[in-house]
Amino acid sequence: MSDDSRPSPAELRTAAVIPAAGRGVRLGPGAPKALRALNGTPMLIHAVRALAASRAVSLVVVVAPPDGTAEVKSLLDAHALPERTDFLVVPGGDSRQESVKLGLDALPPDYGIVLVHDAARPLVPVDTVDAVIEAVRDGAHAVVPALPLADTVKEVEPAAVPGEPEPVLATPERARLRAVQTPQGFDRATLVRAHETVTDDVTDCAGMVERLGEPVVVVPGHEEAFKVTRPLDLVLAEAVLARRRLNDGF
Repeated sequence: MSDDSRPSPAELRTAAVIPAAGRGVRLGPGAPKALRALNGTPMLIHAVRALAASRAVSLVVVVAPPDGTAEVKSLLDAHALPERTDFLVVPGGDSRQESVKLGLDALPPDYGIVLVHDAARPLVPVDTVDAVIEAVRDGAHAVVPALPLADTVKEVEPAAVPGEPEPVLATPERARLRAVQTPQGFDRATLVRAHETVTDDVTDCAGMVERLGEPVVVVPGHEEAFKVTRPLDLVLAEAVLARRRLNDGF
């Protein structure tokens, strides 16, 4: 079969994988982070709706805690979600990397673009999602939304004892640094190859693609796509939702 017979990037269907199997220990004891309520609705539902808001996304795969698949399925059934989007829940693994791989394995063969999104980024705007998809359709193998840093960053020698002063080793040039967000977007074949090849611990899927030697590009992120990790982040997220309700008139 010649390359000419393959679908063009613009014709490829897009699926989103949301790993939501983590416990979220920094938010304290209780339900897994993805199931914590934000304005009365679990963060996971906000994240699923944010991805499904893109008309380009026709399938969302939620990777649930291994013992929580039924609970997550019930959660999705109990909340209003776009009818034009299909939803699938699969059990996750012991690590984020393993959970993403399990989500990837569940995708039907006709999906050629894959988004990987943190359930803990429940407020990502649809314009950011669309920008990532568009960059993959334009030919990029891996795309990450990111923001310039507002703070100066120091590289330090970590203290042997937490709380002790740490020597500064270097001050990276801030103009060259970006704070990476999600969803990250990929050509499916590239992401599958990364998961089959890279076995050491990497913090994100784009980092795995970098290990392959493949180029990764950045598109503008959004300040509302922040990660809800600490209790203060929940306060900020509630404030964003309140502002959206005010602006949208409901």
